[in-house]
Order: sequence, then C-alpha cells, then structure tokens
Amino acid sequence: MSTVTAPRTQSPAPARPRARLDWRLRFGALSLIWGFSFLLIKVGTEGYAPFQVTLGRLVFGTAVLAAAMAVKRERLPRGARLWGHMAVAAFFLNALPFSLFAYSELTIPSTLAGICNATSPLWGMALSLVALSEDRPTRVRVAGLGLGFLGVLTVLGAWQGFHGLDATGTAMALLASLSYPVGWIYVRRTLAGTGNSHLSMTGGQLLLAALQLAVVTPLFTSFPAHFPLVPLLAIAALGALGTGLAVLIQYGLVAEVGPTTAQMVTYFIPVIATGAGVAILGESLRWTTPVGAVIVLAGAALTQVRGKKGA
Repeated sequence: MSTVTAPRTQSPAPARPRARLDWRLRFGALSLIWGFSFLLIKVGTEGYAPFQVTLGRLVFGTAVLAAAMAVKRERLPRGARLWGHMAVAAFFLNALPFSLFAYSELTIPSTLAGICNATSPLWGMALSLVALSEDRPTRVRVAGLGLGFLGVLTVLGAWQGFHGLDATGTAMALLASLSYPVGWIYVRRTLAGTGNSHLSMTGGQLLLAALQLAVVTPLFTSFPAHFPLVPLLAIAALGALGTGLAVLIQYGLVAEVGPTTAQMVTYFIPVIATGAGVAILGESLRWTTPVGAVIVLAGAALTQVRGKKGA
C-alpha cells in the first residue's frame, strides 16, 4: 500500500472515509435480486431455450466480474491444477444448477423453484455429516433436517399424491439446490487457502462455467431465428444483477458482517420469489406452498445452529 508524505510545513488533510451503503440496505438489495431471479428465469425461457438462458446469464455475469477485476487490477488465478478444480466447482455451482433451474421452470411455477432453492441448507447439512468429519451432528440440527424435509413434502402436497405438480420439473429444481452444497464441499476440500482473492476465483469460475455452456448449448439447441426483446432483457438482468452484481454484494457482506449473517439471505429468497411470481406473473398459490415454505425455512434455520465448543 503506497503512501504520500506531505511537506512538514503543511498539515496533511485527514483522509475522508469512503462512503459505503449500510449493510442492511445491501442485504435487502441482495435478497430482492436473488428473489427476482426465478421470475427472470421464467421470463427468459419464454423466448429462449433453457441452455441459452443459462449461457446468456453466465456471459453477462462474467462480464460484470471482469469489469470489477479490471477496476481493482486483479488477475485470474494461475496453475493448471487450480483451474482443473475450478472447472469442477464451476460445473456444480453454476453450469449445472443454473441449467436445471431453467429447465425446471418450463413446467413448474417460479414460486416453486424459489422454494426448492431454499432446501440447499438442508442438503448441505445432510452431505456435511457424511463428507465433513468436523461437522458433528446435534439433536437440534438433525431435528431441523427432518423438519425441513417435512416442509418439502408439505409444499409438494405429498398426501395428495403430488397432484397438479410436474414431477420432472420439481425433481430438477431440487437437484439444482442439491448441486450447490456439493459444489461448496468440493471447494472447501480443494480450493481453500489458495491465496487468491474471492473476486479472481469467482471470476475464473464463472468464465469456466460460461465456456462449459458454450460447448453444450450448440449441441442441444439451434441458433435463435429471432431475438425477443423482453426475454433477452430478462436474461441480461439475470446475469448482470443476479449473477454478477449479487456476487460482489455477497462478498462485501461476508467481509463486513460475517458469513452467518450474510447467509441469512437464503431465508428471504423464497418469500420474494413467491411474491414476485404471484403478483407479476399471476402464478397460482395453494395453501400448501406458503405453509410448507415456512416449515422448510424453519428447518433450514435449525440446521445452521452450531453447538457450543467443548459441549
């Protein structure tokens, strides 16, 4: 960090603190951005194939992070082994879940997709018990796991035989939410302590995910004959805001208030996704959806409760 020495005959002007938006406002903005992402996916798939929606999302998101890296003069990480691990992380954290959510919303409402996304902490809890030996189960966390999946069954109306729900689309949304903790566990095992900044690592990760979709998309879709404007704008917003800007806001929150508080945004996403889907897209809402969502969120919250050290 360079400094400038002022002449002794002058008193140096005090450094003005950099104005920063209150973290609560940024937390609310992040909740809104990610909550509306499911609506944007739905609108995007009305004009473009799911893989095209995901590819566009990743391209716009990568562009935002590339701009941020340029401003901060950061470079992409180096090392073939590191990039190999990043490619796996890109698949599980970006390419796969983004594509699954896009395909799921061809047949299920954006409200249901948003609620399925809230099951990620439940999947993460279940997987960490197996994959991460330091995560010891407690009665509260196990109870939260059971409560959360009871909420999933409530959302789906299991006692009614899942009547009125597309099984394939719902399964895709749940698999997408499962993909996130798989990716984070992989990152924790292989990419922790590399010495690279979060911004450069995420920028490289999104770039790799975009390249993965650039290879896959032409194999399963044809080039669009025309470009509907509203779906295209939805994809641009999904990428630039929901993937690029959201990541920058998230890392800022983690640095300022810690990961536990920053992760609380997970519990606001399904609420906003449901409100947006019903109010803007006119999606129907059965009583099982909000009731089940509350149970899911309560269970997810309990899985994040950590026992006291030495207990």
